[in-house]
Amino acid sequence: MIASPAQRRYNRRIIILSIVYAAVLMPVCWLFARHLVSGPVAYVLGILPAVPVCGFFVVIGLYFADERDEYVRMLMARQSLIATGITMTAATFWGFLENFDLVPHAVAYVWPIVWFGGLGIGGCVNKLSYGRAA
Repeated sequence: MIASPAQRRYNRRIIILSIVYAAVLMPVCWLFARHLVSGPVAYVLGILPAVPVCGFFVVIGLYFADERDEYVRMLMARQSLIATGITMTAATFWGFLENFDLVPHAVAYVWPIVWFGGLGIGGCVNKLSYGRAA
């Protein structure tokens, strides 16, 4: 299948954000591991890796707005709903288990990772259900 212009823009944006994420995360982790930052600078650097991750969500929203094929848009919406359901369910289960000291604390940035994994599961569900992933 030939990618639509919206899909090509989506792929290009995701690749750029992924490169930015890696380029930001590695030096920030290095600085924090060596205790080289503190105070307000530490907060700014601590937030920097989150910016491209938030950008992923913006890019997904832009893709929804840009995609002209209603069927492909429906597949992506279904995929996103599956990912959201998986993530919210996992976060709820984990939160209660954590509250009762049955599991260790999970850092909050794990939930977007679970959501992105859920997108993959949603794509597989679409492929099995409709013969095509978004």
